[in-house]
Amino acid sequence: MLPTDPLTPAERSQRMSLIRNGDTRPEMLVRRLLHGLGYRYVLRSERLPGRPDLVFPHRRKVIFVHGCFWHQHDCGRYRMPRSNTGFWESKLQANVARDSRNLSRLREMGWDVAVVWECELKDRHQLQTRLVAFLGSG
Repeated sequence: MLPTDPLTPAERSQRMSLIRNGDTRPEMLVRRLLHGLGYRYVLRSERLPGRPDLVFPHRRKVIFVHGCFWHQHDCGRYRMPRSNTGFWESKLQANVARDSRNLSRLREMGWDVAVVWECELKDRHQLQTRLVAFLGSG
């Protein structure tokens, strides 16, 4: 028997509404790191597929900062919720499919794309090295 959600639908809806779409802790960490290195960027351009978190227009490069849970990263931090599994499987698979479509569309438009996973923030030095290699020098 599957465990049931301990919250009422109204309580669950209220909690889900608190989940932020932008300015998340992982995104802010990446933004501060890059800004401190002298990179300047545009935030969440609505003109591009998927509204990338960071856009570097003159370099034609974008960075997405993905949460391991919401985008089903296989790092071990992701775990399927035990209640309402049908909803979550559908929701998270749709996120992954949408991500794939957006990355393909951006590449077809001539943009270079990098994805920073939430779990990669543990090793800031390695992250910095990777991002500098991706963005190049000023």
